[in-house]
Amino acid sequence: MFAKAIYQRRRYQLFKQLDSGVIVLLGNSDSPFNSKDNCYRFRQDSSFLYFCGIDQPGYAALLDIDSGEEILFGPKQDLDDLIWSGPGPALSDQADAAGFELSEPFTRLEEKLSQAQGRARRIHYLPSCRTDNYRLLAQLLGTGPEAIQGQVSRPLIKAVVALRSVKEAEEINELDEAADLGFQLHSAAMRMAQAGVYEWQIAGELEALAARAGRMLSFPSIVTVQGQILHNHQRHHCLKNGDLLLVDAGVESARHYASDHTRTWPVGGQFNSQQREIYQIVLAGLERARQLIRPGVLYRDIHLEVCYVIASGLKNLGLMQGDVTAAVAAGAHALFMPHGLGHMLGLDVHDMEELGEDAVGYDETMTRSNQFGLARLRLARRLKEGFALTVEPGIYFIPGLIEKWRETALHPSFINYRQVDKYRDLGGIRLEDDVLVTAQGNRLLGQQIPLSPEEVENLMLREEN
Repeated sequence: MFAKAIYQRRRYQLFKQLDSGVIVLLGNSDSPFNSKDNCYRFRQDSSFLYFCGIDQPGYAALLDIDSGEEILFGPKQDLDDLIWSGPGPALSDQADAAGFELSEPFTRLEEKLSQAQGRARRIHYLPSCRTDNYRLLAQLLGTGPEAIQGQVSRPLIKAVVALRSVKEAEEINELDEAADLGFQLHSAAMRMAQAGVYEWQIAGELEALAARAGRMLSFPSIVTVQGQILHNHQRHHCLKNGDLLLVDAGVESARHYASDHTRTWPVGGQFNSQQREIYQIVLAGLERARQLIRPGVLYRDIHLEVCYVIASGLKNLGLMQGDVTAAVAAGAHALFMPHGLGHMLGLDVHDMEELGEDAVGYDETMTRSNQFGLARLRLARRLKEGFALTVEPGIYFIPGLIEKWRETALHPSFINYRQVDKYRDLGGIRLEDDVLVTAQGNRLLGQQIPLSPEEVENLMLREEN
């Protein structure tokens, strides 16, 4: 946990952004995978972590906006808990560490909420990605799960996003730690990427490295020679010289702040001419984004500028044609980059997106596009100092998508399908870094993972020898 004053200040700031009512913040419970005694590794709800800091299952907080009263609710241990799990931290100790003056057994939460309902007070709560939290809220509030999902508090969502978006100094330290651990993961993956090694062996080593550091991965790693499949979690291929291996992986810090990096490199240590050509275009897009990221700039505009860089590079290779500005405006480049440039980063790898992607990445001045590719942009809003985000341009040759566009004669004035066929077996290349928006512009989070083609080749050839 951070110092208790940090959590007290965050809750005070939350109070100031809401008019009246009570806020219920639910922590997560253990999640079984094949019986109630066999559970997935526990991961606390990120908003509960942000405001309360307690990294144990079975807790909740009730915050009275009108009176300022704060109550922490937690489990009461029984004899079975003592036998099977050992003595846990006392509720009063947890409350003191998080800066709560009051604490009560979890069984009292329903009574407190019922009293608030009896006085017709507004009860604010957040959406959750866990159905068991919706069922618990339904039980606590005496209603059905469907009604619970439809009555999440928009004012609370807006307030939480406003607070969690701008990272404090302590959070930035955690993000740097997570990124440094990410450097270790990707460096190990590069050393392992030799002919005869299976994708699952590298993925397993990434999990082992995180575990040996007492950490957990921030999301299931993508380790694939089929990089054109954007979220490919199949790991059965044996690496061959000449393959392009794409690794998208991240790890959490001690307090669960995430890193998220992607690198793509050639098995055997040397890019062929086509691979190097495409790699350098993606790298140019990444470098252009880093030049533009600063407070006050719309991330949507940076995304479009990177798309222009990618389309220009592809035009130089003959894969695209015509006016580049018109091609990007029409969305023709999305054949090769059908996703957005990046997303917010923090306690979640896609930070706060369980609260609603549009609530995090857009605001009242921004409307999500319905254009193919641009519609997938997770972060479009105006950047502020203290935002942490990913920058992840890519170029992909997706055979099914190429065929669909060709069959429907989509953008023939901008795409040279005959030339595209010469690259269709290349796969996909994505490069991703984590950055912090600063007053002067931006800086990299953590240590730089080898990035230029020369750095990548030098590292791989050195390991091979």
